[in-house]
Amino acid sequence: MWRLLNLRALSFATAATAFLALIIVIGSRNLQNFDAALVAYLFGTVFAFFGIAYRYAVWLQRPPTWRYFVRTWELLFSRQFFPSLGLLIRDFVNRILAQRFIFNRSKKRWAGHMLMAWGCVLAFAVTIPLTFGWIQFGLKNGTIDTYEAWVFGFRAFEFPLSTILAFNVFHVLDWSAIAVIIGVAVMMRRRLTEPGLIATQTFFGDWLPLILLLAISVTGLGLTLDYDFLQGRVHQFMAITHALTVILFLIWIPFGKFFHIVQRPLQLGVDLYRIRGASGEQAVCPHTGAEFASKMHIDDLKVVTRQLGFNFDLGDAKSHLDLSPQGKRAALAKAHLREREKSGAYFG
Repeated sequence: MWRLLNLRALSFATAATAFLALIIVIGSRNLQNFDAALVAYLFGTVFAFFGIAYRYAVWLQRPPTWRYFVRTWELLFSRQFFPSLGLLIRDFVNRILAQRFIFNRSKKRWAGHMLMAWGCVLAFAVTIPLTFGWIQFGLKNGTIDTYEAWVFGFRAFEFPLSTILAFNVFHVLDWSAIAVIIGVAVMMRRRLTEPGLIATQTFFGDWLPLILLLAISVTGLGLTLDYDFLQGRVHQFMAITHALTVILFLIWIPFGKFFHIVQRPLQLGVDLYRIRGASGEQAVCPHTGAEFASKMHIDDLKVVTRQLGFNFDLGDAKSHLDLSPQGKRAALAKAHLREREKSGAYFG
């Protein structure tokens, strides 16, 4: 079993998780502001963080991924820092915040994905600080109608009860749950009606993530309905069910489709790499005499292929990778011609 573990990734994940534990303790004032009722969520979150850090470290060790990762930082912190930073910010807004790449495929799919994505982001933004004890709510001393919010042990703001602000603060997770439910419904409809998806989808890769999100949202709304209308009569059942679904979701993040959430930002570096490469020196095919890719990309390709155990060197500082696709086809045809000339038969 131990032979299957990546020791470098294990070391990184362990160090990252230890650092997370440290800032949890510091941010909660030595656990003074930590809510013991959330301990199950805490362990689920810490386990998910460890799994994400481990898998991300393994992913970064792949030669192509690592090459893109290193090049991204080199291109950013270069003489063209501000233009590169501007490109990354623009790409971040379009790809991550607005998710334009999905909008261009289907407006309905984009709407469903946006509802799911931002519903989850809103829920994480609230629950993770609460779970870690970084945010705390309570009645203001000497009052029965005013709540205070404390952030990292410092008083941040207060708000009176029976107001629209208080209602939204206490129901923010309900709004996120409703958004996620609508988004999940849109995505499930696609997977039930589109022939292409029906033919290729799998339960663990496509349906399980949607089912988990739906279960979390429904049970979360169930807690609110129980509190508001049932006087807490089914609180124990709803609380345990909700906790189980959330923990299953957290555990699934490092191993399932949700891992693309932490992979997607690296796409910004790939776009920067492509744009900077297009504006820089270009590689010229020795066969066609035409430019076909950036010189940076071809140089990096030579490095990565050697790391993967492939050697395309031709001698005299030349490489088969210097050829364009058209040049490679021509080289292959010439090689076939030479072999047929040696055999003395061009056909058969």
